[in-house]
Amino acid sequence: MTSSFPVVAGGEPARPLKRVLGPKLLLLFIVGDILGTGVYALTGSVAAEVGGAAWLPFLIAFAVALLTAFSYLELVTKYPLAAGAALYTHRAFGLHFLTFMVAFAVMSSGITSAATASRAFALNFTAAFGMDSATALITVIAVAFMLLLAAVNLRGVGESVRINVVLTLVEVSGLLLVIVLGLYAILGGRADHLEQVVMFETADGKNAFLAVSAATSLAFFAMVGFEDSVNMAEETKDPVRIFPKIMLIGLGITGGIYVLVSFCAVALVPVGSLANGEVPPLVQVVEAAAPGLPFAQILPWISMFAVANSALINMLMASRLVYGMSRQGVLPRFLGRVSPRRRSPYAAVILTTALGVGLTTVVGALDADSVSTLGGTTALLLLAVFGLVNIAVLVLRRDRVAGKHFVAPSWAAGLGAVLCTWFVLPFSGRAAEQYLVALVLLGVGVLLWGLTWWFTRRRTPENAERESRTQTVPS
Repeated sequence: MTSSFPVVAGGEPARPLKRVLGPKLLLLFIVGDILGTGVYALTGSVAAEVGGAAWLPFLIAFAVALLTAFSYLELVTKYPLAAGAALYTHRAFGLHFLTFMVAFAVMSSGITSAATASRAFALNFTAAFGMDSATALITVIAVAFMLLLAAVNLRGVGESVRINVVLTLVEVSGLLLVIVLGLYAILGGRADHLEQVVMFETADGKNAFLAVSAATSLAFFAMVGFEDSVNMAEETKDPVRIFPKIMLIGLGITGGIYVLVSFCAVALVPVGSLANGEVPPLVQVVEAAAPGLPFAQILPWISMFAVANSALINMLMASRLVYGMSRQGVLPRFLGRVSPRRRSPYAAVILTTALGVGLTTVVGALDADSVSTLGGTTALLLLAVFGLVNIAVLVLRRDRVAGKHFVAPSWAAGLGAVLCTWFVLPFSGRAAEQYLVALVLLGVGVLLWGLTWWFTRRRTPENAERESRTQTVPS
C-alpha cells in the first residue's frame, strides 16, 4: 500500500480548490465548529468532578487548546493543504501505519462525538416533551437520531452545509441566552449559590489535582473542533496572513463563552443538581435565572439543534475521511463507493453510521453516564493526535519551505506535547471506560488496515495476471 498527497513544489496542491473563505466566513466556521455539544452536555459532568469550580477545567482546556493551536498554525501556513494531522504526521515521521492510525483516530473521534451528541439530543428531546428519561427510551431516540443524520448525509454535502449554517446560528443564540439571563440574575442578587464558584468538591475521594485533571479531560471535548478548520486551508484566501489571527480570535471567543456559561451554571444551580443528569444542566440554569418565564421550555429545543449541528459536522467529517482513506488505498476500496445519483459516499456513510449506532447502543446500555464516557473518549483520541502534532511541528523545523509562514514558539509546542500526553495517560484521572471504547475503535482500525494490506499484497501485478488467466468465463 502507498500513501500520497497531491503536492507540487512550494507546498501548493496539484489541483487547488477555489479560495472563497475570507476572514469573516472563516471566523464563523471556526466558532460554529467549536461551539456545540461539549458545553450543552458536559457542564454537569465537569461539575461532578470538581464541584463549583467547574469553570476552571474549561479555562485549562482552553489553554491546552491554545498551545496546540500554535502548532497547527505553523503547520497549516507551512503546508496549506486539506489533510490536517495525517499530512503532518506523514511528513514528520514517514510511517504509513502511524499516518493511517492518526487519520483513523480523527475519524473515530468524529463518531464518538456524534454518539455523544445523539444521547445528549435524546436527553433534551425527553425534556422538551416532558417524557421519562429512561435508559431504553434515550437509546431508542438516540439511534433514531443517528439514522436521521445518515439520511441527511446521504442526501449530499450541499443540503448538509445549508442545514449547518442554520444550526450554528441557533446554537450560538442558546449559549448567549444562558449568559445574558445568568449574568442578569447574578448582578440582580439572585445567585443563591455564588459561593460555589470557588469551592472544590472532588468526586470519589480524588485529590484536587487529579479531580481537576479528570474534569479538564472532559472539558477538552468542548474545545475540540478548531482542528477541523485546517482542512479549509485550500479554500481560504491568503491563509498565511489571515489564518493565525482568525483562529486565535475564534478560540478566544469560544473559550470566553464556555467560561461564562460554566460560571453562571455553578452560581445559580446546586452542583449536585447539575451533575445528576436527569435534567439538562443548561435548562436548570435558565430555570433558576428566569423562573416563571418560558425560556426553560425553549432551551431544550435550542440544545437539540446545537447537538444536532455538532453531530452532523462530525459525521460528515468521519464519512468523508473514510472515503478519502479508501481512495488513497489505505482502507478497503469498497468504502470509496459513491452514489451515482446523489454523489455521496454511501459506503463510508453506512460504515460510520453503523459504528455510531453501535457505540450509542452498547455504551448507553452498559454505562449510566454514557454522555460523559463518549465525550471523554472523543477528547482522549484527539489529545493523542494533538500530542503528535505538537511533536511533528518541532520535527518539521528541518523541512524548509519557500515563503513566509507562522512560527510557533518552541516552548509552546513542547509544553503542548507534554500536557496533551499527560491528559491521555491513565494517571490523569481519566475513567477506564474511555480507554476501553477507544481501544475497541482503534482495534477496528488495525483490522481494516491489516485486511487492506493483505489484499493489496495479494493483488500484485503478477498475482492479478495469474488470477485473470485462471478465471473461468461464466456460461
